[in-house]
Amino acid sequence: MLIYVARRLLLLVIMLLGLATITFAITNIAPGDPARLIAGPNATESMVETVRQQNGLDRPLIEQYVVYMTGLVQGDLGRSIVSTRPVVDELLRYFPATLELVVVAMGLGILFGVGFGIMSAVVRDSWFDHVVRIGSISGVALPAFWFGILLQLLFAVQMGWLPISGRLNLVTLPPDPITHFLLIDSLLQGRFDVFTQALSYIIMPAVVLSFPCLASILRVNRAEMIEALQSDFVLAAKANGLSAWRIVTVYALKNAMLPTVSIVGLRFGWMLGSTILVETVFDWPGIGLYAVESALYSDFKPVIGATLLIGFIFMIINFMVDLAYIWLDPRLRESG
Repeated sequence: MLIYVARRLLLLVIMLLGLATITFAITNIAPGDPARLIAGPNATESMVETVRQQNGLDRPLIEQYVVYMTGLVQGDLGRSIVSTRPVVDELLRYFPATLELVVVAMGLGILFGVGFGIMSAVVRDSWFDHVVRIGSISGVALPAFWFGILLQLLFAVQMGWLPISGRLNLVTLPPDPITHFLLIDSLLQGRFDVFTQALSYIIMPAVVLSFPCLASILRVNRAEMIEALQSDFVLAAKANGLSAWRIVTVYALKNAMLPTVSIVGLRFGWMLGSTILVETVFDWPGIGLYAVESALYSDFKPVIGATLLIGFIFMIINFMVDLAYIWLDPRLRESG
């Protein structure tokens, strides 16, 4: 088991190094002159050159790469040329909003994906099963930005049930930060009016973000549950008189969860990447919107920081999924 964990940790380090190198290469071949942007539209050539030297942009690319990797190891992602603040501070400011949105969306995806997957497998080929399968195909195929705009037009513009964008009303003071999650902090401080308002703001972006994840989990869980329910151990359990509820929720579900856990890990990373579109549509103040606005100004250090943060979390989640495999599959523990 220790060898298995050590291999995964080594793979994690190699992937992080590769991600950092690819991100640096892509941002340095992109069009645009960051030095001219920092200097401003009215700067002369000499002023632009001075700014270029001050920021190390005149150095050879390999030297810039060494400085970039050294700073990365020390947790220094540089400064935003638009706000002039350290990128790390800005990521820490915007990331809680993104994480709260992804956690709520993932919760919806797991709850309804696993639940509908179980029910669909149990009543296989019924009308409920057919409706769920059509819905799951739609969920995978539906573009997130288009689905988000449709929900905004229906529930915000036409019906007026939900706010169209943002995280809180402009006149509402957010609760004092404890976890930096508005939903949790408002509950901890007894501000139920803020909790209700924050919930109304997060529903639509969370539903849009969770839909592809829900559909994927549902399809995988349904297929695995059908296979598990036809297995010999389930027939043996029925012959021994165990209840149908216990057979489905304990024995069959545990065997069906191995691929489902893998999908959950992958989808968590994809969700973080998808926040760029969803946060832009719903004006959600997270790192996705922050990265888009920075890219529009050719401010590449925040883009690199957001990409590295998303990639790092994606890899950590998949590392945790690998560890969950050990718990779910005894063959991995025995093979070491």
